[in-house]
Amino acid sequence: MSDTFCADLHCHSTFSDGTLSPTALAQRAQRSGVTLWALTDHDETAGLAEAQMAASAQGLDFLTGVEISVSFANTTVHIVGLGFDAQDRQLLEGLGSLRNSRGPRAQEMGRQLEAAGIAHAYEGALKYVGNPALISRTHFARHLVEAGICKDTYEVFRNYLVEGKPGFVPQRWATLEEAVRWISAAQGIAVIAHPARYGFTANEEYAFFSSFKAYGGQAVEAVTGSHAPHEYLHYADLAKEFGFAISRGSDFHSPQESKMDLGALPSDPAGYVCIHELLAHRIHKAPGRST
Repeated sequence: MSDTFCADLHCHSTFSDGTLSPTALAQRAQRSGVTLWALTDHDETAGLAEAQMAASAQGLDFLTGVEISVSFANTTVHIVGLGFDAQDRQLLEGLGSLRNSRGPRAQEMGRQLEAAGIAHAYEGALKYVGNPALISRTHFARHLVEAGICKDTYEVFRNYLVEGKPGFVPQRWATLEEAVRWISAAQGIAVIAHPARYGFTANEEYAFFSSFKAYGGQAVEAVTGSHAPHEYLHYADLAKEFGFAISRGSDFHSPQESKMDLGALPSDPAGYVCIHELLAHRIHKAPGRST
């Protein structure tokens, strides 16, 4: 493994909507030169024990992680939590409430797709679900590709499962205040995930960042697989304006689907506070690693 520091603090396993196990992700991260790694499954922490053991076996430093689904201004946004106590009761109960809401939503998505002429979509999506409580649009998308309805998942999300298209079912997730409170109470740091994805106007984005800061949020993803290169510095500057640290992560889901592989991100821009500096005391050090 390279001695060069490389953090990848956003990826997904079979415990949510990824296609690799936590162990396989740790192995892939190590081969890609990652030195500090976090698993951030959607609304789920069940994969963290395996991930931490695999990270240790691969010589990776490790941070606990999760990606929480949040409703803000009629938009679904994502808040990543890093470095928290994975046994915190309030956090676990909050995430459990979100998972329990996914089943009815998925069944309605299946009914809408059937009405659009795509039979058995719900049953097809279930084949891709490692954890049925976390069935998501991604699992439906994989079924539509396998069934030959779309050539890839990008085509799926142009024609289905998004607002105004068959299979779109809005969901009421956690509030921004709830998500930040759960993470902070568990001694972690809340991070705005891939902010460029949400399509906010400048005023809406300012309100989002301001509310996040007021609730105790402390970081924003700048260098991420969901951002174009010109957005890295923009969001690093915005983070500095709000007094946030910057975080980074590939948002890796699958070797076949993800635009960015684990460990493939460019370096963080210089001159900004990075989240690993704030979480140094929360990092699970791999045996033999001192930095």
